[in-house]
Amino acid sequence: MKMRWGAALMAAAMLFVTAPQVHAEEAIPEDIYQWVQSTSRQNYYFNKQQIYFAVDAQGNMNVDVLLVPTLKTYDQVQKQDVISKRRWKMLPMDGYSDLAGNAEYLSFNLKDQTVQVMRHEDLDSEWGVLSTTTPTAMTRVTDLSDKDVDGIFYRAILKYANNHIDEIAARTVENKKAKLTDSAKAELAALKDPTSAKASREVRKSAGHARAAHAAADTVSQAK
Repeated sequence: MKMRWGAALMAAAMLFVTAPQVHAEEAIPEDIYQWVQSTSRQNYYFNKQQIYFAVDAQGNMNVDVLLVPTLKTYDQVQKQDVISKRRWKMLPMDGYSDLAGNAEYLSFNLKDQTVQVMRHEDLDSEWGVLSTTTPTAMTRVTDLSDKDVDGIFYRAILKYANNHIDEIAARTVENKKAKLTDSAKAELAALKDPTSAKASREVRKSAGHARAAHAAADTVSQAK
């Protein structure tokens, strides 16, 4: 994988999944959502039209942070599991008889190779929000095994992003009014071609060593 590792759900574009879970993907618009995998309990999607790089307080694009909205649809067993856990925790149950899935808003730190769920929303059959939580746990993607369900999902998102870097950067500039600085441009180039970026760093490092050696030689010569 070359890459070193809030957006709306656009609910009006989606239909409620009433068919069995294996057919759930038929109700999710493919031009908006990218299907990644289906387990026995859930279908995993991410919103490929709403992936952005972060924007800092100065309005500059921060290419170290990737923001991605996701969607998961549930089968009946998963729905009952979520409902049972809420009931056990004595949390509000209003609307949960109509639970359909969840939306999560992920923040990937590409430099640290971590991901955090910034917001989790339980969704009903009309994609209305039943409840919202703001988890704080940070996960290191490289610590997840190749067979880990979340690891597979996160790596698929990163692979997609790596193949659409220019598109995501352009969207961030156009829709988020982000400023693309020279340093950000260089970082984007490095994300697309890390081998070239490494070679460039080695050249700069060697040049620095050479300058230091010449300076030291000049100092010795002057001392004589």
